[in-house]
Amino acid sequence: MLRALSQLGVQRAALEDPGYGDLAVSDSARAARAVGIDVVPVPVDEFGLNVTALEASGVRAVVVTPAHQSPTGVVLAAKRRHALLEWAARNDGFVIEDDYDSEFRYDREPVGVLQGLAPDRVFTIGTVSKSLAPAVRLGWVLVPPALADAVAAEKRVSDRGSSGLDQLAVAALLESGRYDRHLRRMRAVYARRRGVLIDSLARHAPGVRLTGLAAGFHAVAHLPESADERAVVAAARQRSVGLYGMGPERSTTVAAPPQLVLGFGNVGERAVESGIAAVADLLR
Repeated sequence: MLRALSQLGVQRAALEDPGYGDLAVSDSARAARAVGIDVVPVPVDEFGLNVTALEASGVRAVVVTPAHQSPTGVVLAAKRRHALLEWAARNDGFVIEDDYDSEFRYDREPVGVLQGLAPDRVFTIGTVSKSLAPAVRLGWVLVPPALADAVAAEKRVSDRGSSGLDQLAVAALLESGRYDRHLRRMRAVYARRRGVLIDSLARHAPGVRLTGLAAGFHAVAHLPESADERAVVAAARQRSVGLYGMGPERSTTVAAPPQLVLGFGNVGERAVESGIAAVADLLR
């Protein structure tokens, strides 16, 4: 998509901050620079991407995760969604919507994609990496009609196409209804793990605030302002508990305010409970 946009004259693109981390080493940033597109970070707050800051950046393309921002977990507010699409129309801009785990929403039905509101301005990327397994290397993109041929051509040049057998297997799951049944079952599994995480923190470290739990497989724990994020992560590792700081996800890599990204997607309920109990004093 970035290669196709560069052919249209797009020279600058924005990435969410926090989001892809240090822009010097980020895969997304390197992919953009490889096709001659400069990248700039645009801040995310409790309502999602700051569209005012996006406007001021002077970019013509932006990569966003509106259904469940990675890694803060916030959902792009309705007012921001409309502002983002207005920005695209006003500036001849494009939105690359990474819809990576929206199937797993716990408080309501999944949020609709931006692409349905502005199909001529939005690319929407989907994947079975979260719903089936990361090893199933399949995804898809809904492309503005005027750019479909250009993106398809870039895809052919980049890797000569995806596995036909894998595509047929996933198509059979979709057409038979098994994929929907699988999603319903896994949504219940992850909801239980999410509930254990919430209950464990409430019991062992009640002063820690959790956000970003509306969807997906991770939450953000807000530590006291005096906490040393890196020290907490390091001490937890000494106890064989994997915690991840928010600092590396920021373009500045600064670990302030101190926050932790807590994943529960591949951790069983007992492990969530015992893990939080093991580091409760660090979190407090």
